[in-house]
Amino acid sequence: MARVFITGSTDGLGRAAAQSLLARGHEVVLHARSPERAAALGEIRGRAAGVAIGDLSRAAETGSVAAQVNALGRMDAVIHNAGIYREPVRGATPEGHATVLAVNTLAPYLLSAMIERPRRLIFLSSGLHRGGEGSLDDIDWTRRRWDGARAYAESKLQVVALAFALARRWPDVLSNAVDPGWVRTRMGGASAPVDLDTGQRTQSWLAVSDDAAASASGRYWHDMRQEAPAAEAASPAFQDALIDRLRDLTGIALG
Repeated sequence: MARVFITGSTDGLGRAAAQSLLARGHEVVLHARSPERAAALGEIRGRAAGVAIGDLSRAAETGSVAAQVNALGRMDAVIHNAGIYREPVRGATPEGHATVLAVNTLAPYLLSAMIERPRRLIFLSSGLHRGGEGSLDDIDWTRRRWDGARAYAESKLQVVALAFALARRWPDVLSNAVDPGWVRTRMGGASAPVDLDTGQRTQSWLAVSDDAAASASGRYWHDMRQEAPAAEAASPAFQDALIDRLRDLTGIALG
């Protein structure tokens, strides 16, 4: 059985993935943004192998989450599920970063750099990433007029590129990106066409399956099938430029 850490697992897709994996006998380490959110986990907390607590919009707390996970031992897989959607204004973190960038891009980067390297990495993206192509020059939205939809799309393109970059840099790790579809979560809304179980299926499968198909790396997945991502995300030059930019923004280099 595998040990899997899932960010953003108090509700929505993260919690659904945790429940699915626990039902199949795997060990799951949950993540909650705050002690209050952890207390609201209910019965699933008692079945989990642990709960890491920290706000992923804050670099120090992200580092604490990594330390908490490492204290539990090496993970077999990490599912980077936590994310925020379209903000009407540019929220700012204590470090001055746009909140969407911090949670959706910087946190997965920092956790990948700081958590003891697992066998598998899965990054949650979105089909909307195809609208996020563009320059990395103003990745933090310090000069452009804020556009919440565009910022979200860019962040989801960036995590696809990050997944592919790590697949290239760490050949001993299976690193993939997943589009779960438009799912009926708090983020997706009640009118979304995809139910939670369907939405969590691909990332849970990639995290633990021994199927030959699940041994792929550097791929973009939707509904258990590989799809072509945005061309920019698949570009090694863009991936390398992104890694350099994230290193400069965080002060943390990948191992």
